[in-house]
Amino acid sequence: MALSVIHKHYIADSHAHYGGGILSGGFAMERFSDVATELCVRNDGVEGMFASYRSVQVMAPLHAGDIIEVEGAIDRVGSRSRDLSFELRVIARREHRDSDRARILDTPILAVTAAGTVVVPPDESGDRGTKERSR
Repeated sequence: MALSVIHKHYIADSHAHYGGGILSGGFAMERFSDVATELCVRNDGVEGMFASYRSVQVMAPLHAGDIIEVEGAIDRVGSRSRDLSFELRVIARREHRDSDRARILDTPILAVTAAGTVVVPPDESGDRGTKERSR
């Protein structure tokens, strides 16, 4: 089974970038980077660095007041590279922009997907990337 992690976040009003409380696409990319860091730490015991994104697809806007979950998984492990895939889903949304009332969505909204590659520094011990480190 591939290693995966999920982060959940509340999107504060301060993150809104455009009119109507909409966020920029960069917000999703930052969340993907956070998940990638945890995946590398769990898999390799060290933070990785993004080398490239192969794809990013924005399918729905993110709004201030949303609660999101970001899932990432390691799809392939090379000697120093890790291919990762991501999904960002909206799991709760405000009823109205100027309201504090919100609801959990019956069906999460798949808002952004991405795939990319991270690299980790060389490991002199030769055992990097073989399994999740014990906690």
